[in-house]
Amino acid sequence: MALSSSTSFINLKYIKNTKLTDESSSGLVCFAQMKPTCSLRAKNSMQDSSQHFPERISPLEMGRKDQQADKFHGSSRPHSKTESRVPVFVMLPLDTISSGGNLSKPRAMNASLMALKIAGAEGVMVDAWWGLVEKDGPLQYNWEGYAELVNLVQRNGLKIQVVMSFHQCGGNVGDSCSIPLPPWVLEEISKNPDLVYTDISGRRNPEYISLGCDSLPVLRGRTPIQVYSDYMRSFRERFQNYLGNVIEEIQVGMGPCGELRYPAYPESNGTWNFPGIGEFQCYDKYMRASLEASAEAAGNKDWGKGGPHDAGHYNQFPEDTDFFRTDGTWNSKYGEFFLEWYSGKLIEHGDKILSAARGVFQGTGATLSAKIAGIHWHYTTRSHAAELTAGYYNTRNHDGYLPLARMLSNHGVVLNFTCMEMRDREQPEHANCSPEGLIRQVKMATKSAGTELAGENALERYDGGAFAQVLATSRSDSGNALSAFTYLRLNKSLFEANNWRHLVEFVKSMQEGGRDTRLPEIDTRKTDLYVRFISEKDTQNKEAALV
Repeated sequence: MALSSSTSFINLKYIKNTKLTDESSSGLVCFAQMKPTCSLRAKNSMQDSSQHFPERISPLEMGRKDQQADKFHGSSRPHSKTESRVPVFVMLPLDTISSGGNLSKPRAMNASLMALKIAGAEGVMVDAWWGLVEKDGPLQYNWEGYAELVNLVQRNGLKIQVVMSFHQCGGNVGDSCSIPLPPWVLEEISKNPDLVYTDISGRRNPEYISLGCDSLPVLRGRTPIQVYSDYMRSFRERFQNYLGNVIEEIQVGMGPCGELRYPAYPESNGTWNFPGIGEFQCYDKYMRASLEASAEAAGNKDWGKGGPHDAGHYNQFPEDTDFFRTDGTWNSKYGEFFLEWYSGKLIEHGDKILSAARGVFQGTGATLSAKIAGIHWHYTTRSHAAELTAGYYNTRNHDGYLPLARMLSNHGVVLNFTCMEMRDREQPEHANCSPEGLIRQVKMATKSAGTELAGENALERYDGGAFAQVLATSRSDSGNALSAFTYLRLNKSLFEANNWRHLVEFVKSMQEGGRDTRLPEIDTRKTDLYVRFISEKDTQNKEAALV
């Protein structure tokens, strides 16, 4: 990887050699005057041509000099809905922490963090995987890899958002590695398969513990809510000196992919393919018992015998089913009852976990957030089938996002929403998509509920069109503006010349309140930042040159 301003080189071994340790190489960074190149670059804020750099300094020592780093872009500060500036964070790789609990490729990570700092990013986001931290047994936590990462982030003058990831990694869009739930939890699931979500065919989904048993002591004497609470409390105790400053935000995972939803569209083993409607996930014994009790309370026991029998299968379309078609059962008294119960259980689940999270993190200064999925397919139909199976009771006649936003607002939690980069015209016509319409609805819901809105891109995108769309949705032209944006994701492709230039332009524009300010491709004042990967043969020394 190479950092340049105007030209720079970092030895590729920092990126590719997973066995490299901090002791195995000096990792020196050299600074020297060089002429600007004519390649595509993105301007940074180092406008003072008299800025002096020492001849040699190690990357770690450079990161420790927070005050010096702040000269590039100013001190980091918490995001606020009253500011026009929109801070940008960048998601780290899913396997940032290894299966052994250590920080993966620390040298490459440090170089990446240096680049992000100079580019003007506010910080990074990382998943704190339950399956890694508590893998050795109940209440046995290993935070050491995360502690190393947090220290590295601090040394580079950045902030970090940490996701309490109580879900499995693997089997969904963008999952590049496999991190299952803790082994001792999987052992309990093997003894009691009803601990996980189940569809009408009896297919079990091991991504996340079913919300039906939230308050039952099914995990070796503890309830799932207690387990999540103990995990968050352990994190607070381990990182109490960083919360509210380096650790700016805690995103509380509440379902598959960390999103508050049911696993209605699992991609593993080809179960679901876009743009299928998905299936209801209410057939484990705990969810069935809840449905039966609700039906009896409503005065109609027959409604409690199971979910809709006419809702079709994962890869069907709304009009293929009696439940989701235009004049389908979704709009009947039974349909209203079932959808109120199904979505209500999801909101109740979120309320329980966020109550626990607020009790743990209150007073630490860290912001709490929660992610809602951007399910934009079949949005233009009357039933909004794909949203319904995921647990969002959103139809032509019923607003499903206002109740979610109000619940989050009650806890002072930021609503983090995906698909901010998507445009309607990019979607296949047969899928009845409208990501833009969906985002407008969510922006209005958060504004009405009085909760902040933050955003993410749903898919890896590097093109200027995607960044321009995020800029457009970040503004408060309709509903809430974005209080922060997290870009998915840090990887080798991001550091390709054009991709990096687009990112730096985007960060600058977001800092200026979402104005689309284009940067020149060539900057003769030598205030450019350019990052690229180079091969070993391109340089004979084992150092980095930054100009």
